[in-house]
Amino acid sequence: MKQLSIIIVLLTTAFSFAQEKDIALQKSNDYVYDGNVLVEEDFVAAEKEYRKAISEKPSNTSGTYNLGNAYYKSGLYSEALLRHLETANSATTKAEKHHAFHNIGNALMQQKQCKEAVEAYKNALRNDPTDEETRYNLVLAKECAEQQGDGGGDDENKDENKENQDKENEDKKEGDDKKDENKDEGDDKEDKDGKPKDEKGDKKEQKPQPGKLSPQQVKNLLEAMNNQEKKVQEKINAKKVKGEKVKTEKDW
Repeated sequence: MKQLSIIIVLLTTAFSFAQEKDIALQKSNDYVYDGNVLVEEDFVAAEKEYRKAISEKPSNTSGTYNLGNAYYKSGLYSEALLRHLETANSATTKAEKHHAFHNIGNALMQQKQCKEAVEAYKNALRNDPTDEETRYNLVLAKECAEQQGDGGGDDENKDENKENQDKENEDKKEGDDKKDENKDEGDDKEDKDGKPKDEKGDKKEQKPQPGKLSPQQVKNLLEAMNNQEKKVQEKINAKKVKGEKVKTEKDW
């Protein structure tokens, strides 16, 4: 009987903890929604809502993701880059990683860090090889990198194509995409000159912001994330060889 009481207490505690997590996630999503409503008219108020969302549930990538989008649309590309790097680092689904890396690439392109943008777009494609807009942006980034003397990387295409083929064989749109709350500036089309534009087409170049990441810092962060992605892929391939059923995406 005593043992039964202990089990009941443990189950009750676990259930209460799960409820608290659900409540925190819901509150965080509510703040994100409020931020999305405000962002076009009142950036400062929207920023506060996104920060509340992050504070309420730090693991909810919707907060950092949408705050990054808001910074990007306001021309604050350094801040946008930082937030999207946070999102990519915390993301648990391929859809989240794809959108985050795509937007990292856009922010880097705005700062003329084209070589780093190439790596970001390649990481985006590793998580969704079917996105033609990301592929188009990758071509622009490679051209920009070549013009800067950093090399665009025709020698990188073989590895990229192989990775893309592997990903296409692994999954058919695993469908954990964020919906209303994830308004993606990365979904905006590119101009012929290769500069990302927003829905209103009023993007303007900003002066470098204080605290901007150096190219080397960005490179190091992207390389670390890239290595993490490769390790995950190696584990997946190893399980395939053993004939085990592979779960390629964590539950939301």
